[in-house]
Amino acid sequence: MSDLTHFNHAGEAQMVDVGDKAVTKRVAIAQGQIMMLDNTLNLIKQGNHKKGDVLGIARIAAIMAAKRTSDLIPLCHPLALSKVTVDFKILEDDVAVQCRAHVETSGQTGVEMEALTAVQVGLLTIYDMCKAVDRGMIMTDIRLLEKAGGKSGHWVREL
Repeated sequence: MSDLTHFNHAGEAQMVDVGDKAVTKRVAIAQGQIMMLDNTLNLIKQGNHKKGDVLGIARIAAIMAAKRTSDLIPLCHPLALSKVTVDFKILEDDVAVQCRAHVETSGQTGVEMEALTAVQVGLLTIYDMCKAVDRGMIMTDIRLLEKAGGKSGHWVREL
């Protein structure tokens, strides 16, 4: 289990000690999408959903989720985030909405979990706001696209 840093030598869960790591700028970008019925996408695009601005509310939920990741993921370190941006893109051909989160901090550990959490909660919020008209929506392709900073350096997903 030596490669899994959240386990000690006895195989017990532990919070990774980052105390000796250098403080560096950390960046992570994650993305995912939610597929839906044409009518559901039209409600979102037109902005006349009876619950309000679906993407605006989902953006706030995603940002809040990034800030609260350590409350949701048991062994995540609480981080002081310096930047969280969340963008939504309508994918007409796929009848879907794409969510992309960009998270930054200066610290001793990365922000991959915060970016992934932001994406997932953004998509969950869209689901929650639209489930009355479309219970068959599918969240898919949630993944890390890029991370930078720290000892492991810069990583970019090969598409």
